[in-house]
Amino acid sequence: MGNGLKKVYADIEGRYEVANHLLTLGLDRLWRRRAARIAAERGGRRWIDLCSGTGEMAVLTKRFAGPARSLFAADFSMPMLARARRKRGTRGIAFTMAEIDALPFSDCSFDLVTVSFAARNIDRGGDTLCSAFREIFRVLRPGGWFVNLETSRPSNPIVRMVFDSYVRLLVRPLGGAITGSDSGFDYLADSILHFHTPGRLSEILREAGFSRVAWASLSLGAAAIHTAVR
Repeated sequence: MGNGLKKVYADIEGRYEVANHLLTLGLDRLWRRRAARIAAERGGRRWIDLCSGTGEMAVLTKRFAGPARSLFAADFSMPMLARARRKRGTRGIAFTMAEIDALPFSDCSFDLVTVSFAARNIDRGGDTLCSAFREIFRVLRPGGWFVNLETSRPSNPIVRMVFDSYVRLLVRPLGGAITGSDSGFDYLADSILHFHTPGRLSEILREAGFSRVAWASLSLGAAAIHTAVR
């Protein structure tokens, strides 16, 4: 996803989780837990968490996985993966370094793919997000599920105004202060403010080949969980 973005995450990996928890008032933990539960309900034996970062979603998903399931996690940032491997609860998860748009897995390798708070980074204009979704489609078996958790654009104009103001006035400066990387949270704040609506993200998933696309809004539209089937 580019050396610039790799540097952003290398610079903030030590304080990334703390910043997310503080800036979302702990809601990101609740959102991930709900997404992990939804993913676990989809079943299958081989699961992978892509763009796994420090492994928070992978660990949550593992809690709901039965012993017969094989669990994998992949990310493009070596510092993030190193932190994930040291995290409590990652035993039994196979970590690998991988770019989302060129996954080192065969076609139809997995029954379930999860992605959390990464689609904004993948979306670099043009066809980039749809192309990444096609790569996820490729590694899923027929009938396999994709579960995506991401910040969203509230549909209510008043809620959206409050949300946007919060991101501009608090997330950007406080995120930089917490992590020590102003540029990193400038980028992340901008990606939140300019990401797709849930409806448009659903359209992109369908363009990538997915069917049975559905989404659930969280916290008045601040985030959304999309599910889709290959």
